Amino acid sequence: MSRPIISVEGLGKSYLVGHETAHRERYTALRDVVGRHVRNFGRKALDMMRGRQIIQGDDVEEFWALRDVSFEVNEGEVVGIIGRNGAGKSTLLKILSRITEPTTGRVTLRGRVASLLEVGTGFHPELTGRENIFLNGAILGMTRGEIKRKFDEIVGFAEVERFLDTPVKRYSSGMYVRLAFAVAAHLEPEILVVDEVLAVGDAQFQKKCLGKMQDVAQGGRTVLFVSHNMAAVSTLCSRALVLVRGRLEQSCDTSTAIASFLESLKQDAQNDLASRSDIKGTRAFELERIVCLSADGAEGAVASGEEARIRISYRRSDHFDSAANLILAIRDSFGRPVAAMNTRFTSALVDLPREGVIECVTPSLPLVAGFYSIDAYVYLKGTHSSGGDLAFHLADAAQIHVLPSDKVPASRLQDAANAGVMALDQIWTQADKAACVS
Repeated sequence: MSRPIISVEGLGKSYLVGHETAHRERYTALRDVVGRHVRNFGRKALDMMRGRQIIQGDDVEEFWALRDVSFEVNEGEVVGIIGRNGAGKSTLLKILSRITEPTTGRVTLRGRVASLLEVGTGFHPELTGRENIFLNGAILGMTRGEIKRKFDEIVGFAEVERFLDTPVKRYSSGMYVRLAFAVAAHLEPEILVVDEVLAVGDAQFQKKCLGKMQDVAQGGRTVLFVSHNMAAVSTLCSRALVLVRGRLEQSCDTSTAIASFLESLKQDAQNDLASRSDIKGTRAFELERIVCLSADGAEGAVASGEEARIRISYRRSDHFDSAANLILAIRDSFGRPVAAMNTRFTSALVDLPREGVIECVTPSLPLVAGFYSIDAYVYLKGTHSSGGDLAFHLADAAQIHVLPSDKVPASRLQDAANAGVMALDQIWTQADKAACVS
């Protein structure tokens, strides 16, 4: 049995983070300022003598971006790495790419690594695209002969022929990432490490990159792919790692890993939306809780094709004196928009009390089984032609678990990644051939 091409054992990475002490006193005496600076100077001098990193701030906290992570990747595997922002995905890739040293643990790589972690990594802004191809290839460990053999393929894939002799500092971000990805993918590393940089490119280029990574994998090389795009991970990867707060929670087949990750997002959703830190808008009209109910009152789960009720608790400010326009945008498990419910053409939300409950009912929810999320928007009507001032916006404000139902035949409950997410009512009949002739 062959040895794995990547072995990670007990990997950990910690950072020292400095914090400025919050001084709530109305007045600060000179002795307090001098004393604080003397203490900071003493701490930094002691850190320097011990060979530790010098951190700016009154207080220093140790933060573990990764802790006790262990896994193996075999040659030719395409492995996705998924998790929420701050889970440690990019830190892991930086260690595997030898950009950052681990604090604890060990990484064994049995092959040449090409990394695409940030747009234009390893590019010199003053050099032309042509010169940067040779420079970046050399950084990746390729000989000049290898680069020359692949040069035309790289340029053709990146679609930058017209700007090949232009300094890359004049490139758009899309041109930058196209050229960077083309170099990394075409220079035949044994291990290709790709972070979420493909979001910079357009949809056509992203599809092209996914196709190229599939070609790389089919050629027997190994790919590590970090992305928030669950559709891309599902399409490309045979296995996935799930990181949660710097720890490896799961290493399993892609479908199981994605389902587990989406379920964790659902469980982490806060009932009290007003306490969320990612709310946008003036908050003159706040949504406090959004829950999806079935016809019999079950919370969070609705059968496909059955009635669904979305109940929203709200609170408006005393200064709110106009009608509200509420939009609920439903997204599938891959983040793709599916449908929306909009109060723009109803008068139901005029002269609302200061706080209360709004309910939206759809008689038949036409979604196939799976997990869905709701993005919530509230606009104040009549303020300008684009629909009003944004009072409230929150992504992933609620989740819907759509269950299989007898009302929707099993033949229509297909994989949403391949057949879409709508369970449409449909009748098929055989028509007379003459009916097709005008």
